[in-house]
Amino acid sequence: MEQSLFIEWVKKYFPAITVSITETLNGENRQPTYLFKKMLKPAFSLDGKWESLNVNGALVAADIVSMDSSLPLKKRASVGKASGDIPKMGMEFKLNEKQLTDLDTLVAMNGTDAQILEKLFEDTGKSIGGVYERNEAIFLEGLSTGLALVLDDENVGADVRVDYGYLPANKFESETAWTDPASTPFTDMQPLLDKASADGYPTVVVMLDRATWNAISKTQEAKDIYASGLQIIGNNVPIPTFSQLNTAVKDRYGFVFEIVDRTIRYEKNGIQTSVKPWATGQVVFLNTTDVGKLVYARLAEQNHPVDGVQYQVADGYILVSKYRQNKPSLSEHTTSQARVVPVIHNVQSIYLLDSTVTAG
Repeated sequence: MEQSLFIEWVKKYFPAITVSITETLNGENRQPTYLFKKMLKPAFSLDGKWESLNVNGALVAADIVSMDSSLPLKKRASVGKASGDIPKMGMEFKLNEKQLTDLDTLVAMNGTDAQILEKLFEDTGKSIGGVYERNEAIFLEGLSTGLALVLDDENVGADVRVDYGYLPANKFESETAWTDPASTPFTDMQPLLDKASADGYPTVVVMLDRATWNAISKTQEAKDIYASGLQIIGNNVPIPTFSQLNTAVKDRYGFVFEIVDRTIRYEKNGIQTSVKPWATGQVVFLNTTDVGKLVYARLAEQNHPVDGVQYQVADGYILVSKYRQNKPSLSEHTTSQARVVPVIHNVQSIYLLDSTVTAG
């Protein structure tokens, strides 16, 4: 590895451009936004391990005791734990000889700074964004199922399995698949809502994919809830909109629906495929949207930088590098690396309903 062919430009602009890209990708108005950033808090791991803690111990009321009497001893909370090594992720882009020649020509012809910077740092944003996309994919799959899998068909490298240890007692099923207009989704939800409330974690947000919400809205039960809220009488109740049904559900049940409609593109051997990481038909009931940590560790290359390589750290954990090589031909490279994994904590407060099941 050797220093960039455009080292003066890299030294001058690489730090500021990395910060600018990170701020843009993290922006609240950007589409698509990243739920892992909204629902997870960053946490550094010194030993490169992640842990998901399940604290099984609700608050109990204090006892009233007589003056000068001893205090009654209470049972401490039990703690369950899922854990593993934080995986490494990364990606690489390169400018080939033809593209480098074109960039040389642009510089020689006194192209504007904006034109040159766009070509030189085009891959920096893709490198950082690619790590975000993988984080989002792992998080959405993990939240919707309790288990995140990165398999060979969507990845170049090692398979990864992250099991957050969702509690079997918090998993429910539908009586009839909600794709059936005759199904009763809110009746199916009621035992789950009752258990969550009894456990001390009343539901405030219900997350689901768009197809499942569409199926709910077409059921007679959903129409009846909507009509009841507006005191509509009759048999010709229209299918409620998202905001209309959410208003009625919030008033009756105290929670709101949140639709997850996110597509992630993977590339392997030059072929791109699109996948929706949220498991179809899986409905997650939450007491809070603060569900865990984005756990990251320091990379070996941060402690042992390579001569000639220019480095910048994005978002505290993504190591972005720029350098050149001449094997087998001259090329300019941009890479990103990160040891990071979304981790869901306090799974005792998360409830899951599989709406695809037909009883019997």
